[in-house]
Amino acid sequence: MAVKIRLRRMGAKKAPFYRVVVADSRYPRDGRFIEEIGTYNPLKNPAEFKVDAEKVQTWIKNGAQPTDTVKSLLKNNKII
Repeated sequence: MAVKIRLRRMGAKKAPFYRVVVADSRYPRDGRFIEEIGTYNPLKNPAEFKVDAEKVQTWIKNGAQPTDTVKSLLKNNKII
């Protein structure tokens, strides 16, 4: 089972809001997930990114792979 840390799109049309979730890679983008670990709001200035750093580290140690977008957000916020 390939576990990914990725964004789940929420919000209205043309007003995206994302939740950072841990999900099996076989599930659809907005489908079933294992755990919610944070949020990302690109519409605020500057963009708002809140995540539980301990949970991120735990999931990465257990083998979860962040997607490219999540990886860049984590690096920009000095979490990994």
